[in-house]
Amino acid sequence: MARLPKSASMVLALLLLLLLGGCASRPVNAPITQVEPNAGYRFVARPQYSVDNENLVVLAFSGGGTRAAAFSYGVLEFLRNTEVVGPKGKRSRLLDHVGVITGVSGGSFTALAYGLYGEKLFDDYERNFLKRNVQGEITARVFTPTYWPSLWSTGWGRSELAADLYDEILFHGATFGDLNRGNGPFIVASATDITTGARLPFTQNIFDVLCSDLSSMRLSRAAAASSAVPVVLTPVTLNNYGGNCGYAPPDWIKPFIGTGDPPRPAARATRHLREEGEFGDSVNRPYIHIVDGGVSDNLGMRSVLDTLEIMESLHLVGLPSPLDRLRRLVVFVVNSLSTPKTDWDKSESPPGSVQILLKASGVPIDHYSYEATELLKDTQARWQAMRRVRESRAMAANKDAAVASAIRTPDATIYAIDVSFAQLTDTAERDYLNQLPTSFSLPDEAVDRLRAAAGKIIMASPEFQRLLRDVDARIVSAPGQAGAADSAPAGR
Repeated sequence: MARLPKSASMVLALLLLLLLGGCASRPVNAPITQVEPNAGYRFVARPQYSVDNENLVVLAFSGGGTRAAAFSYGVLEFLRNTEVVGPKGKRSRLLDHVGVITGVSGGSFTALAYGLYGEKLFDDYERNFLKRNVQGEITARVFTPTYWPSLWSTGWGRSELAADLYDEILFHGATFGDLNRGNGPFIVASATDITTGARLPFTQNIFDVLCSDLSSMRLSRAAAASSAVPVVLTPVTLNNYGGNCGYAPPDWIKPFIGTGDPPRPAARATRHLREEGEFGDSVNRPYIHIVDGGVSDNLGMRSVLDTLEIMESLHLVGLPSPLDRLRRLVVFVVNSLSTPKTDWDKSESPPGSVQILLKASGVPIDHYSYEATELLKDTQARWQAMRRVRESRAMAANKDAAVASAIRTPDATIYAIDVSFAQLTDTAERDYLNQLPTSFSLPDEAVDRLRAAAGKIIMASPEFQRLLRDVDARIVSAPGQAGAADSAPAGR
């Protein structure tokens, strides 16, 4: 047998060393042996859940790559730079009133980064992430031989490679434990269980079902999972230890999952509660594979809608809900959905297979996003109508318990503020934003125009103006509104 040349032997030896030394092991989420209901990253342990809070402001950041990240960042900038004066003369920034931020895919980066850094985010987010060719850097690493051994490792795919990049440029090793030690809004980033299609929010409540500790998980890995576009990026894998830590559903869930006919209108929320429970089957599902959160909820609105449905359903059966103290729930639906125009219908020839595939995968998600926004508005209108009935003279003498039960909706007033490209009155600007692709690389000009558009849309929103009137507040300073300190209350 011929011997290999010495130079070839050295090359093979180096390749072997590279393979042995360069393989990366998949990060493994840690197990827990006992659920601690008041510990970990969960809403009830946060200051936003205080019994003294009568108002809750929620920002819901949609998916959409850098387009979504920049648009949602523009919302934060507007709220940060806008001060209002309340009825007692106290000045405050609108951003300081935000209690919860949900984020999906591209929106999860802005949500998680703001939850981690707070004010510091405004110093370098633009440079470190928004105006960076993140997509190009991921692609470059995929084609760099140094990373190939890791990419060949079991469970360590392109999304883990992306997570490491996000950690280097944005999150710097931070975990959910670090997020929990801060005083910022409660952040809910979500991914999708690719096996069942169920939404998986990164909160300790869900990780209790998995019997896993969320606090040690890196934020970069959550962001990578939330933005793991199927096929383009690989699923992120979680170990499932469910059934080994004494987890039991909270009592308020039992009216929904303990019957085949749950109280309306909680059917959708009930399905999600059951899906959550199925995460605990570690015997048949020792691993959970998760992908882009936009597959199950591209607006980041599902958790908000589930909460409202459960609140209403508990009221209808005469039970208290965890958020009964709320007087106002303000939801900024930050939707970066783009609807680029095509000229397909001008030609007799149909579009190609790739174009059809891309459109077919996006249309259901886009339509679901529209439905989610409308469901929020429907809930708002229904609660308002039932309140008027309860307060009417016709109901004052009512003694029929069934009638009283039928109109027993929560007393909270909902403000659904639609922050989407469709709300722009400038046709040229709307068309420009609608043509922006879903990627993690955009021109600097596009990033700046997305940021500016967010504030314009909020200021022009009738629902936002209604909120200011109802709380008797007036804007004293806002971006592009120098000298507004003496302006009259909004809408007056």
